[in-house]
Amino acid sequence: MNAKQIIELKTLLAKPKKIVIVTHWSPDGDAMGSSLGLYNYLIQKKHKVTVITPNDYPTFLDWMKGNDSVVDFSKNSKKAKDAVMKAELIFTLDFNSLKRIDKLGPEIQKAKAPKILIDHHLMPENYAKYMLHDTKASSTCELVFDFITMMGDLKLINKAVAECIYTGIMTDTGSFRFPSTSSKTHRVIAHLIGAGASNADVHERIYDGNTESKLKLLGFCLAEKLTVFNDYRTAFFSLTNDELQRFNYKKGDTEGVVNYALSIEGIRFAAFFVERDGIIKTSFRSKGNFDVNVFSRNHFDGGGHANAAGGMSELSMDETISKFVALLPQYKKQLNSKK
Repeated sequence: MNAKQIIELKTLLAKPKKIVIVTHWSPDGDAMGSSLGLYNYLIQKKHKVTVITPNDYPTFLDWMKGNDSVVDFSKNSKKAKDAVMKAELIFTLDFNSLKRIDKLGPEIQKAKAPKILIDHHLMPENYAKYMLHDTKASSTCELVFDFITMMGDLKLINKAVAECIYTGIMTDTGSFRFPSTSSKTHRVIAHLIGAGASNADVHERIYDGNTESKLKLLGFCLAEKLTVFNDYRTAFFSLTNDELQRFNYKKGDTEGVVNYALSIEGIRFAAFFVERDGIIKTSFRSKGNFDVNVFSRNHFDGGGHANAAGGMSELSMDETISKFVALLPQYKKQLNSKK
């Protein structure tokens, strides 16, 4: 975002407006943290703000201020469409393609309001008038912090804003352990804690609310659903809909499961296949230079980051896994590289 665009946005935000904030399908911590962080900032400037999600999200994210006013498009499309139609500004957060918001995409596409993209995923589509995009950023929440700073409103980062932004940075960096965590990230975190964010409370709300069924599902994955291909330094999990229901699955119960496969010594490529809504959702993670964004784009209609990406398959679970396994030989050299 150049200096001219920053001035334009400052002018647009100088007077109260009807604003819509949209984030991606199956929102995670960064999606909801950035959306509600931006929401809590904008309402201080007297804007009328509506946060819209394409579908629901895990209950461990429902404590953030503003959660009660979020509109779920899958449950209340009329209210969501009305807000989009009347919007004077639309922020799209934590996604790089309108495909990532499913049936909400066409509504955003045809909306007349100027669109502002804030995102850190690779290869964003060119649908927004304004773009704050940086693939080196730890998270979209870090970029929302940058946006507020650009607007000259650092003083408006109060406890509510700070805890939302902290949530997204913490979850998207794997509690600050991923390579995307920079010295700047830690400086932002220091400011957020100074502004009132309670790091211990946020961590407890996100990670210490496990149910018995969630832990049993994780145990089932680790004991019975883990497959390892040492020749390809690859490991994966898979869960069918029947298996999810066996453990009383609730949204968010499989969050982070794929990382257990990646944590195995010597593994560079991890995958997780889960049956949801009649299709197979895929999650890919990697270490080093193996690019799962490219892998997912080429084979599973997805994308994301170089070391963390998602996708989908309309094949059956068995067919999806067979496809995945059949692809591994062509990547053997890359996966066994020392880089």
